[in-house]
Amino acid sequence: MNTQQGTLNKEGRTREKLIIFVKNEEAGKTKTRLAATIGDEQALEVYQKLLGWTFEQTRNLEVAKEVWYSRFIAEKDIWEGGDFTKQLQSGENLGKRMSNAFQQSFLDESFQKVVIIGSDCAELTSDIIQQAFQELEEHEFVVGPAEDGGYYLLGMRSYHPEVFEEIEWSTGSVFQKTVEKIRDIGLNHTTLKELNDVDTIEDWNRVKSGL
Repeated sequence: MNTQQGTLNKEGRTREKLIIFVKNEEAGKTKTRLAATIGDEQALEVYQKLLGWTFEQTRNLEVAKEVWYSRFIAEKDIWEGGDFTKQLQSGENLGKRMSNAFQQSFLDESFQKVVIIGSDCAELTSDIIQQAFQELEEHEFVVGPAEDGGYYLLGMRSYHPEVFEEIEWSTGSVFQKTVEKIRDIGLNHTTLKELNDVDTIEDWNRVKSGL
């Protein structure tokens, strides 16, 4: 079976896992920078469209797929329509929450590639996610840089908590600091093409016609 279809271990289970970080669909708690311009309810509607895009790009990927919620595990939402397992994020900041998700994933030794994405990027496609898993054949890490200096995707072949430590999250230095952490621990990485997360009205205006 080729990488695009998902590689299997000797027990016939996929060796690849995709983690999708989402926020619960609550007005006033999603897309707060965007909400400052268009209001809480409209910002929630935008986020729901981004969730729909993320769902469509991931639903047919032949990897293990987990949706990790920010506050509580929701029922009867869009993720019921695909082969997604539901989990709850834990940790005091984004880095710790991602680190915990990777740590839990690699406790299952059958997984040899784990990739995490958010739910804010309307330019992220299934092809790019598949490329990330393919890159992990040759590299320990794969990173998808975002235009704002963060990243929209991070993948690794084994758990390395160092890449989440001593980083100032939600700043323009997250991607660069992460790459420096990878180099500091002596491992190799590759990067995907730069994409744009939706945080502001300008970001939204760039992509909304495609959703």
